[in-house]
Parts: sequence; C-alpha cells; structure tokens
Amino acid sequence: MYTLGYFKGKKITVMGLGLLGRGVGDIKFLAEEGAELIVTDLKSQKELQASVDALKDFPKITYVLGEHRLEDFRNRDFILKAAGVALDSPFIEEAQKNNVPIEMSTSLFAKLSPATIVGITGTRGKSTVTHLLYEILRQAQDKNTQVFLGGNIRGVSTLQFLPQAKKGDIAVLELDSWQLQGFGESKLSPHISIFTTFLPDHLNYYRGDIHKYFQDKAHIFAFHTENDYLILGKDVEETVKQQYKEEIKSKIIIADPEKVQGWNIAMPGEHNAYNVSVVLEAAKVLGVPEDVVKKVAAEFKGVPGRLELIREFNGIKIYNDTTATTPDATLAGLKALGSLASKHTILIIGGADKNLDMSKLVTAIPEYCKTVILLSGTGTERIKNTIAGVTKVETKNLAEAVAKALEHASSGDAILMSPAFASFGMFINEFDRGEQFNEIVKNLE
Repeated sequence: MYTLGYFKGKKITVMGLGLLGRGVGDIKFLAEEGAELIVTDLKSQKELQASVDALKDFPKITYVLGEHRLEDFRNRDFILKAAGVALDSPFIEEAQKNNVPIEMSTSLFAKLSPATIVGITGTRGKSTVTHLLYEILRQAQDKNTQVFLGGNIRGVSTLQFLPQAKKGDIAVLELDSWQLQGFGESKLSPHISIFTTFLPDHLNYYRGDIHKYFQDKAHIFAFHTENDYLILGKDVEETVKQQYKEEIKSKIIIADPEKVQGWNIAMPGEHNAYNVSVVLEAAKVLGVPEDVVKKVAAEFKGVPGRLELIREFNGIKIYNDTTATTPDATLAGLKALGSLASKHTILIIGGADKNLDMSKLVTAIPEYCKTVILLSGTGTERIKNTIAGVTKVETKNLAEAVAKALEHASSGDAILMSPAFASFGMFINEFDRGEQFNEIVKNLE
C-alpha cells in the first residue's frame, strides 16, 4: 500500500519519456517523491525537447536519450516501462535476468492504491466507455467520494493520483493491451473489468499473432476472484468464453444493446448504443441509478477525435475521427453517418500499414462514399488500387486533403476524416493528426 515517501531513495529506470505527457507526469511524481531516476528513450533529445523542458525543475534526473544502455537495467529497484516497448526487448530481458522487477504506471497505481479500480479494455469502444462511465460516476458521486480518470488518457499520469486516492474512491482506467502487460507482470486485474470488443489490431507489434494480442487483453480478468466482476460486450462474449470460460472466476455480466433501445443517445451510430449498454451494466454494479445513466447518455457528445463534429461549413458537416486506426473503426464511422449522408460522404483515409484485413472496408466504401481522399502512407499504397466505384483523389498533405474534400462536397454532404491506419509518417501520432485537421477546418473561410 502506498504511503507518502514510498519511492524515496528508490533507484528507478524509466523506460520511455515520450511526448504525450504521461511519462512526464510519472517522472515528476517520482522525482518529487525523492526517487533516484534514470530516464531513457530511443528518441533523441531534440525530438523529446518539450518533455525534457517540462522536467527542468528536477536537475538530478539522469537522461540517456537516443539509446538504451544495458547497465541502466541492472542494480535498480525497478524499471518503469512505458507502453509499446517491444515484446522481445533485450533491455527488459536484461532486467529480468538480473531480477529487477518490471512495473508500468497504471498497474503500479492499481497495486498500491486503496481505491476501487474499474478497468476498461477492448479494440474499439474503450475510450468512449471510459469517459462516459467517468462522467456518470462524477455526476452520481457523493461529496465523500472522488472519481479519477486515468490509464490510456493523454497527458494524465495515473501514478500522480496515489497521494489523493483513498478507500471508497473510484479510479476509472482505460487500459490498452500494452498497459495490461503491466497487470500481467503484477498478476493483478481490476475489481470491475469491462471488455468491450475484440478485433484484429496492432498485428505489426504482435508480429501477426492475434493470440498474443488477446493474451495481453485477457489480463484484465485473468487474476479475478469470485468477488470481482467481468462485464462483456455482447460481441466479445463468445471469444472470451471460448478461450477462458473455465478459468474465469469472476461474476460475468453480458451487456445487451436491446436494453438501451429507444434511449435518447447523443452520440450517433449503433456502435455507441452498444457502448452505452456496456456502461449501463457497469453503473449498476457501482450502484448508480439507471435514470442517471440515461441523463448523461443524452448529454454526452463523445470523446475528441472519435466521430467528433468539428463544424458545419457551407452546409457541409466535417467530422474528425482520427482515432479510427483500424478498418473496423472507419466502417463504424461510415455506418454511423450513413443515415445522415448515405453516399454523400467524402472520406479522408490513409496512413501507415498495420497489416490488417481491409477487404470489408474497401467493399463498403462505395455504399457510403461518393469520393475518397487518400493521404499518403504504406497502408494507402496497399489499398488504393482495390477501392472501386468512387472517385479517388491522392494528396500530399492534410491541408490539401481537406481542400480536395471540399471541392467534391456539396451542401448536405459530410466530410469524414477517418484514416483506418496508423498516423506515423506524416504525423507524430494520431493526436497530432487530429489537431492538425481541427486547425485546418476551424480556419476555413
């Protein structure tokens, strides 16, 4: 259990500084606690300068940037590993060989905090479910209970909540497959676990082995007891039960979208009704009345970068769906807008390949779209000649893509930037892609 000064004097190597703010927050917290820190990242100091500058008040931190060194993974109290470190990292192997524990920020918080942990994972839907559940709990909480939002949240260090979180508080944590590696290392699962969907993704990282991807996801319930809860989205029920039914010890609840049929849900699309059905079951377990869930679902507009309406320009609705980095996510976006603009959608698509099956999306594009604007990237090169039945326009950058989309759009149409691929190449990350898109769209005249 965490107490003030828990990390004082501990020798910690932080593997991964990053640019999203979570690493900076973790390091600030550990430095303030009096830990002896080595911060190492494969990116150069120039690439990471903004993060280094944010830590200028902690001159005792040792930086090893542009490389990792084996010696920094020996004789340490633990390694704090960032998400996305290679499965076969020789540096993690070196730490393990020298009996140095591997920790990750969110799982370390879960291990040390007395708060009730609610974990949410899934290939699609986890961000929406996380933020919607957090908003419901925030509105339903009493004055003695705090609700924290952490995990895979941009700019948020979950570790920094440790001094504040007390027994009776609730931590709502979005957990991707990488963060769940930390739960696996710690042999720990959240008390209430939510698994929304499971679809092919990150196969470039998992080297084509979808079972390894699922194994990481399954850590969300693998260490449950009979006192814990596992809430499954209807679409993932069969997959989970086929592979793990005999091993699951927790109480299993299956979310049914039929239970929210007829509700006034602010977010468009069947997939969001599905997400609300999952949240409903979690809220019940946490003692929240259904009328509170209904109220918030009718008000909650969604998460930035997830089918987000940026503006209406000359009668054209323009949506940012930058977090759609898989074909299934882009297809869900097209279906959600289908009733609004069927065959009147101009789709901006393309980016770095993740080795996913694009056939369903490619087949569906002519059903929903009149024009496809192609961003450059390895994934785009793979699919551009397979898209048929629509006008195709290749572009060199995002500003040109928006300009070309507007040339092909008329009043009543929708422009949907839903890339279906990773952002690397043209952009630093998916957030950079989304922010650039928003800036271009907001400045249209």
